[in-house]
Amino acid sequence: MRTILISTTALIAATVQAAAQAPAAPAAQDGAAIALDTITVTAARAERSISEIPQTVQVVGQTAIEEQLKQSPSASAALSRLVPGFSVSNQTVSGASETYRGRDLLVLVDGVPLNTPLRDVSRILSLIDLNAVERIELVAGASSLYGAGATGGTVNFITKRAEPGPPRATVNTALRAFTHDVGASLAPELSTTISGREPSGFDYVFTGTGRMSRRTYDGAGRELPSDAMLGQGGGDRFGSGNILAKLGYDFDAAKRVEMSFNWFSFDQTPRYLTDYSLPFARPIYSQPYTGLSVLEDTKSLQLRYLDRDFALGSLSVVGFYNDIEKRFNFSTFSYPYNSQVYYSFNPNDPTSRNNQTTLFSNRGGVNATVDTPFDWLWPGARLTWGSDVIVEKTRQTLTSGQDVFTPLQQVTAAGFGQLQVPVTDRLTVRGGMRYEAFFLDVQDFTRPAAYAAVAARTPLGYQAFVLPAIAVTGGRFDYSAPTFNVGATYRLTDSAEVYAGFSQGFALPDVGAYTRRAGLSTAYACPVATPNCLPAARRTVSFQQIAPEAQIVNNYEVGIRGGEGPWRATLAGFISTSNEGVTFDPLTNTISQQKEFIYGTEATADYALSEQARIGLIGTYREGRYDSNKDGRLDSWLPNNRIATPYRGTVWLDYLFDAGVKLRVEGEGYSGRDARIDLTGARYRIKPGATMNVLLSAPVDGGEAYVAVNNLFDAIIQNPTATSVRNLPVYSWGRTVTLGYRKTF
Repeated sequence: MRTILISTTALIAATVQAAAQAPAAPAAQDGAAIALDTITVTAARAERSISEIPQTVQVVGQTAIEEQLKQSPSASAALSRLVPGFSVSNQTVSGASETYRGRDLLVLVDGVPLNTPLRDVSRILSLIDLNAVERIELVAGASSLYGAGATGGTVNFITKRAEPGPPRATVNTALRAFTHDVGASLAPELSTTISGREPSGFDYVFTGTGRMSRRTYDGAGRELPSDAMLGQGGGDRFGSGNILAKLGYDFDAAKRVEMSFNWFSFDQTPRYLTDYSLPFARPIYSQPYTGLSVLEDTKSLQLRYLDRDFALGSLSVVGFYNDIEKRFNFSTFSYPYNSQVYYSFNPNDPTSRNNQTTLFSNRGGVNATVDTPFDWLWPGARLTWGSDVIVEKTRQTLTSGQDVFTPLQQVTAAGFGQLQVPVTDRLTVRGGMRYEAFFLDVQDFTRPAAYAAVAARTPLGYQAFVLPAIAVTGGRFDYSAPTFNVGATYRLTDSAEVYAGFSQGFALPDVGAYTRRAGLSTAYACPVATPNCLPAARRTVSFQQIAPEAQIVNNYEVGIRGGEGPWRATLAGFISTSNEGVTFDPLTNTISQQKEFIYGTEATADYALSEQARIGLIGTYREGRYDSNKDGRLDSWLPNNRIATPYRGTVWLDYLFDAGVKLRVEGEGYSGRDARIDLTGARYRIKPGATMNVLLSAPVDGGEAYVAVNNLFDAIIQNPTATSVRNLPVYSWGRTVTLGYRKTF
């Protein structure tokens, strides 16, 4: 392995030396901060320049996306490197504990949500194929523009548009491996994009991507487990596929219809179970994995109509339907990290062979948006207004087919209006309101019996008990609320401005998680010897007794952005509050709602050292407190699964040599955390860490060859985000090398 690393390093050095001897070419700027006149569609559901948006907006262009693809196909890794406020990637198929500003991030593809709000299972970003993405837009702060889920921010992955002219094909292929064992970890990837636009107005885009992963290793050369975060899935031994098919037709310059289909497929076959005991998560080589594979089979269909000559302005109507199936890991009883399992009724082997679940969700809806000029009110004023209707059905079952939470159906109806007024040529004011209603239908169901344990002075260190099956009665429940936003931008110069804003988000927390945990407490415990000890009167729980409250999140933000000459920079400060914040305790497997307060700052900057070199940095600070005993006082720090690393940053250098040879060097670092998270003084230490990545690319035979080394020095560090899920140390990936080639025909 050392020979391979030395050879790779020599290749990088030789290429740099050869390129350095040639005349320099101008540096590319696509990866730098976006100018104020950049158009965004995510922040207002209509086209607006960033200079008109009183919120932090990050736009990542196609060149920057392609640079990240050379290092990793992971969308969460790209966001972690490029966007301040986002967590360190947990390096698995799951998005568990990956937060933005300490809250949930709503994920959209072409403006359509991929989330499953009735049961938030945190597996979305891993589905995104960056090969099919032309642009990423992230809007910070709570928002109601796209419905429930955007309590921390909204990220929109905008897929590629057709290139004019005859068909063009782009092929990207890569091989990735860990230097600790190249043969056991070698993982191929292949992606092809074909696009074209006919003179008749018809256009098309097709992207197909397949990749696989084998073994993964940490910096010490130890094999990483397949399910380090318990039930979430891992980053090893999988095959995945993605398909994007998009067809469009321009009736004229103003009217367009477009249909697209996305298919996301993932199949992981773990080889071993995972040991969740200290000092860290690791494979149990003596215990083969006996469950079904970890599966993702998600299909999303969109139909979009755009009319810029609509009588009331510009009209956009989007219909969508998502068909989602997600299967999770099989796991066995292990105290204390997996202290609740579905019961086999055999105390000597308490884990049911069906202790593995699959989520099924069908979600469809129509979003209509009209952008109307309001010049009669004020020159340049515009009113963006519209409505959304969404219908969804969600259930989650054991492999036996038995429901693990009450089957749910919900209809969401909302209307909104957003007025923007350019008061002067420098000052723009924006404000709006959205009214949203959830009509929730909760079916009756029986929560399966569980085997559980609590700490006790016994030879095993715990006392086991049974939580017998509980009948949960449902009903129909309505939630509704108006949310508001107001803000302003003021242009200081032609290239710099300040902004300030207030916005609200509205969401119904993970309903399925609440009903799945119905009666899962010692109040319903029975001895193992008499597992059905509860009298009939205590075998029923009403959803009304355990139902969560709808959550309203308030976001306050102030910032400055702009640039002059060789530099560009942004700086923002934010506060986020809620009286119904949601916290999960992995030790007791409980969810609670309480008052919370999150605050922080974010900064980006880049500077052109010369025509060849540009240097930049991304920095984040975020922290939060909550009311752990619900007495109205913010008495404890938020748990690590909300904020694992208060400080995080990336420093990067881009250098462009002659003939298009490019070098990128990145340094990533984050702080640790050792905060008291409740009144008992509980602390779970997160260790700090830092890594360095290097990417070199060069034109070869009409395409581009590249080599990327992540974790260049093979640092032995814990992954803070993965560690925070169960408060059990999980190590980060060791050094990986990627060799790839990209060409357009």
